[in-house]
Amino acid sequence: MNSTSAAVAGAVTFVWVGMVLAISFLEAPLKFRAPGVTIPIGLGIGRLVFRALNLVEAVFAAVVAVVVATASPTAAAVGLTASAVVLLLVQLVAVRPPLNRRSDAVLAGEDPALHRSRAHLYYVALETLKLAALIALGCVLLAQ
Repeated sequence: MNSTSAAVAGAVTFVWVGMVLAISFLEAPLKFRAPGVTIPIGLGIGRLVFRALNLVEAVFAAVVAVVVATASPTAAAVGLTASAVVLLLVQLVAVRPPLNRRSDAVLAGEDPALHRSRAHLYYVALETLKLAALIALGCVLLAQ
């Protein structure tokens, strides 16, 4: 992999890491601790923020995948890129729809304590795995 391709893919990867850390692991849990933020308000904000984050992540995933695929990558770079992309796709296709249905119900007035959902736990687990894959990918790309 040439140094320019590795630098571009690495930069995008580490910006992606920063966004995931800032939104998923900082903003999301803290917003519910802010004074006056009710669960419905927090869910409304969260849906908007995560929709934007996931859109940006999809663009970053495409950029990293194209750069890595076209730059004679190492096996580690290919595997870690594929892992991050697959984890993002699982979040978007398999986990976000149940989360959206749950937040729709709460926003429509359903008591949040009723019918607990594990979808949020799955999303956090996938987010943690994706973050680990992205950090490893960024390190592999820096070493190119």
